[in-house]
Amino acid sequence: MDRLSDLSSLSSLSSSFLEYPAERLRPGTVSPQRHVPAHITRPAYAVSATTPGQLGLSKQPEIHDAQGKAAMRAASQLAAAALQLAGGLVQPGVTTEQLDVAVHDFIIAHGAYPSPLGYHGFPKSICTSVNEVVCHGIPDSRPLQEGDIVNVDVTAYLNGHHGDTNAMFFVGQPSAAAAELVDVTQQALDAAIQLCGPDVPFKAMGMPSTALQMQ
Repeated sequence: MDRLSDLSSLSSLSSSFLEYPAERLRPGTVSPQRHVPAHITRPAYAVSATTPGQLGLSKQPEIHDAQGKAAMRAASQLAAAALQLAGGLVQPGVTTEQLDVAVHDFIIAHGAYPSPLGYHGFPKSICTSVNEVVCHGIPDSRPLQEGDIVNVDVTAYLNGHHGDTNAMFFVGQPSAAAAELVDVTQQALDAAIQLCGPDVPFKAMGMPSTALQMQ
C-alpha cells in the first residue's frame, strides 16, 4: 500500500474551487425517448423494464477471462469514441439534447445499445451534468452558455458488456475557479487510478477525493 503515500502531495492544492461562482441552472425541456432499432441487442433491464437487482443479477464483481476482457475493451473503445464525438460538439449555443442525439445515433450505428436509456427509467442515451449538477443530468433543450462546465457520461452496451467513460468539458473560456475545479478533480482521478492493483480495496480509490475535501 506504499502508493497511498502519494496522497500526501494532494494536501497542498488550493481549495478555492469550492467558491466557483455560477447562476443556478435552469433546466430546459426533455424531449421524448429516442427509438432503438429492433436488431440492437439490449441489456436485460431495457427489455423487461426492471432493475438489475430485480433480475437477480449478482452484485459481486465478475472476474473476467481473456475473452471477457477483450469484449469489455471493445465496448469501452466504442464509448470512448462516442465521448470524443460529444466533446467535439461542445460549444456555446449547443444543447445537451443535441449531444444526446449525436451519441445515440453513433452508438446505434456501431451496433450497440446506449446503456443509460431505460436504466431505472432514465429517458436519455447519455448523462450531461452542467455546472452544479453533480452527476447523471438529463439532456434537455437548454443551450450551453459561455463559461459553463459540462460532464458528459457515455456508456455503450456491446456484445454483452458495458463500456463506461465520462469527461468534463469547458464551454468556451472557463473562469479561473472552474478551471481549477476541473484540474484538481483530474488530479484526484489520476491519483485514484495509480492506486489500482491486485489486493487494493475499493475504498482506497476514494481516498484522493477525500483528501482534497478535507484540506
